[in-house]
Amino acid sequence: MKKIATLLLTSILAMTVASCTPSTPTTTAAGTTTPATTPATTTASVTDPKATITVQAEAGWKPYYEQAVANMKTKFPDSTVTLVEVGAMDNLTIIDTTDAMNEAVPDVFAVPADRLPSMINKQAFTPIPAADMAAAIGGYDNFETYGSILKDGDDYLAFPMNIETLITFVNPKNAQDLGIDLTKPFEVKDQKGNELAVEAYNAWFGVAFANAVGLDLLGKDGTTFTSDMIKDWADLGAEKQGAITELYNYWKRVYDNSPELWDTQTAGGKINEMFKDGGKVAMRIDGPWATPNLVKDVPGLDVLPLSHITVNGAPLKHWQGLWGLGINSRNEGDAAKMTLAQEFIQELLNPANAEAFFKATGKIMPNVPAATYEATGLADIEKKTISATIESFKTAENRPLFAEWGQVWNTWQDAMISWNSSKPANAEAAYKALQDSFKAMMGNIGQ
Repeated sequence: MKKIATLLLTSILAMTVASCTPSTPTTTAAGTTTPATTPATTTASVTDPKATITVQAEAGWKPYYEQAVANMKTKFPDSTVTLVEVGAMDNLTIIDTTDAMNEAVPDVFAVPADRLPSMINKQAFTPIPAADMAAAIGGYDNFETYGSILKDGDDYLAFPMNIETLITFVNPKNAQDLGIDLTKPFEVKDQKGNELAVEAYNAWFGVAFANAVGLDLLGKDGTTFTSDMIKDWADLGAEKQGAITELYNYWKRVYDNSPELWDTQTAGGKINEMFKDGGKVAMRIDGPWATPNLVKDVPGLDVLPLSHITVNGAPLKHWQGLWGLGINSRNEGDAAKMTLAQEFIQELLNPANAEAFFKATGKIMPNVPAATYEATGLADIEKKTISATIESFKTAENRPLFAEWGQVWNTWQDAMISWNSSKPANAEAAYKALQDSFKAMMGNIGQ
């Protein structure tokens, strides 16, 4: 991937102070406005690029994006930004099945960090001067905390758009009925029933337990892949054995009392049912995107950081999830389009508009502290969600971004679900199924 565009944009900056959407993209001219957004500052020395770009926007995001388009038109009257209504994942699928040169793919589009490796393989993004852009919009204490996640080598391929990670949702009524003291951490081994419900057979949730005790499901040291899961039980150490033991104990309680909770087809619905008022579930783990639906079922819903749940005293922690906005690689070398695209990204992610951005997209700007969100007109449950996410993100681990990690999903789940038929007598026997499964996986990736 060439770096011409980066050099051009860097020289330009040096002259300044400075998820259910259509699968088929539809282009719309954006002109409507929404209140409560503040135009981002653009220095007078940035001249109108006189360019035209397209920008991906999900249906729900459009009102906010349309206001950004209107602001850009005021600042750059001879330039045009056109929105393309297409889901972020649908857009990435188009790139994966064709390439970024496909005319259906916009010039600016969103990407979650876990999809960055596939976008790098498709050479979908051009490098951008993200650190300079961060300085222009402000709010970052340490930009590299976020920017480094969206890098390929020394190149920033996208600009941070959103942070996300797993958090703890609580039904206070059920907690009271079950005698749970929410003022102190909840220890997994203290469960008597299913006070905490989690689809731990799914590695997305299982990772929270693994990270808590440093259990590395799949790591990479240079070109060598490693995994704690191929070690013998005796070599795991007490902390890692303890996490596996509590996952086994959870399965055993579920298998004996509510087997639907350890079934890929029924667990989600059963947790929803048991989490409602009067149910036997007081806590569940999910992401900030779950709040709108959960609060419909649980009017008194509360939200706490993921660390509120502990396994043998170790707070659960997930991955640092991040979304970014990048510029299509076909624009490399076109200084006018690159400048307009960069300015539009800065307009979208103006921290002064964090409240409107969250209301439209459900996304949390990484350069806006919880206290700022607390002072907005957002609903209390939204503020709690944001605060819990920011707090959980601080303690979360970097997410593995190499493509081979994708093999962990089925490896973990198939072994966990096999407990239903093998009925292991203890945690060590349960671990043997995991060990065998991971040994097979490591063999498939050359170990």
